[in-house]
Amino acid sequence: MKQLIECVPNFSEGRDMAVIKEITNEIEKIEGVKLLDVDPGAATNRTVVTFVGTPDEVIEAAFQAVKKASEVIDMRYHKGEHPRFGATDVCPLVPVSNITMEETVRYARKLAKRIGEELQIPIYCYESAAFTDERKNLANCRSGEYEGLTEKLVDPKWKPDFGPAEFNSKVQKSGATAVGARDFLVAFNVNLNTTSVRRANSIAFDVRERGRTKREGNPITGKIVKDEKGNPVMIPGTLKSVKAIGWFIEEYGIAQISMNLTNISITPVHVAFDEVCKKAAERGIRVTGSELVGLIPLNAMLEAGRYFLKKQQRSTGVDNDELLKIAIKSMGLDDLKPFNPKERIIEYLLDEEGNKLIDMNLMAFANETASESPAPGGGSIAAYVGALGISLGTMVANLSSHKRGWDERWEEFSDVAEKGQVLKDQLLHLVDEDTRAFNKIMDAFGLPKKSDEEKAFRKRAIEDASKYAMEIPFRVMETAYQSMEIMAQMVEKGNPNSVSDAGVGALCALAAVEGAFLNVKINASGVEDKAFANDKLKKGEEIHLLAKQSRDQIINKVEEVIKSL
Repeated sequence: MKQLIECVPNFSEGRDMAVIKEITNEIEKIEGVKLLDVDPGAATNRTVVTFVGTPDEVIEAAFQAVKKASEVIDMRYHKGEHPRFGATDVCPLVPVSNITMEETVRYARKLAKRIGEELQIPIYCYESAAFTDERKNLANCRSGEYEGLTEKLVDPKWKPDFGPAEFNSKVQKSGATAVGARDFLVAFNVNLNTTSVRRANSIAFDVRERGRTKREGNPITGKIVKDEKGNPVMIPGTLKSVKAIGWFIEEYGIAQISMNLTNISITPVHVAFDEVCKKAAERGIRVTGSELVGLIPLNAMLEAGRYFLKKQQRSTGVDNDELLKIAIKSMGLDDLKPFNPKERIIEYLLDEEGNKLIDMNLMAFANETASESPAPGGGSIAAYVGALGISLGTMVANLSSHKRGWDERWEEFSDVAEKGQVLKDQLLHLVDEDTRAFNKIMDAFGLPKKSDEEKAFRKRAIEDASKYAMEIPFRVMETAYQSMEIMAQMVEKGNPNSVSDAGVGALCALAAVEGAFLNVKINASGVEDKAFANDKLKKGEEIHLLAKQSRDQIINKVEEVIKSL
């Protein structure tokens, strides 16, 4: 599997779209890189750009973008609400998949060195790419901003890691750049029903990890308390891994709490949002919504949806679209402008697969199955029948969670429904995966076979594809059988008025197991590794037997419950 890293450069231009387009054009020229998001801000006069790709291609795209920014942005004339010290203010690399932070650091430093040496821009490495502890914090690297570079660059303590240590004519135009490697950072702003920056800052100080300066007597005007080294003593805020400031956004006419959530596994977006709501309310201020700057991982939004459903004592075992809708509405992410998950969630932007079977409507799927095309075939249908079966079991769990008089049991059924959703999604994935497995076999048979080398390669490809064509329906068997546990629980403990639905779910699950097993058997004939094939057939027989027993137990119980109604 290929390595992927994300790059999120911030350019000091948020008003002139022609200039921004010149910069992003450089990114889009590089093959192997996908531009995910361009988020300009007029008040901040800053644009956050997000792109992703393989490491070497990403750092090439980043270099070309930094180069173009140094040509088209003149920092001598820049004004904006956000702290900044360069045309390309920051350029962090973020590990996305199959790459470690240590590897990402090496790429970040490689990029920093190239920018410093070839473009003659002062570079400070920050976060995980920093060479010293003091430079890990971006605020330290950027202290004094652009206006302070004249003195900063000649200070031995703040000599750049790469590039010139002087405020020459070229640097006057380009400013400096911070290049780093960091975990996934979510830039998240919370909207307030006030125009007061001072009050917004007070809330920001309440929540941010660094907190506020301790003072004697009056917390606002009192004398600053200092430690034995003469440094101000800080009163920590309530949220770990959170940086925050208050500011006024002219284009919306409101004050915001602007936050960087530097580790969303420690402080997720929903926790940050609720804490700001709490601290704002204590000061007589109301939160009206929030704003996401850039992109967010899918799981962060799904966890937010579950969090707010739990607060309502409602089942969290709903599909992803419903969880996203709850998260968006609960945090008011569409308060200032529409929030489209397809454009703001990184996994959705990376999903380039088109023409999925599971994206078809029911009629189109049936018609495609009935056509002369050999795929989708029995394996895909078995997986889909299994998905329908567990969907019925999950439905019963959700209905039971909302049953009048069973309010104290909502969490019990919610947990069951959540497990059901996971199994449903796995089976839906296998609908398309079975068709892909069939296509792999067809592709392998279509390989050239003129030379001995080509024949050997073709033979290996056919063997690998044939094994995969056994593995996918075997996974359908395993998953469909696991789903029968949900149906059994719902027949035993769920809403008795829906017991027949759970029974139909069990029948579908067995059909999925038996249908998938037929595909395991027929594909076994094309596998030369008989030990592999026989192992899958033996395990498949065991699952088939257990599934039939489970089906019988469930249906017998269904009949008992129906008779007692």
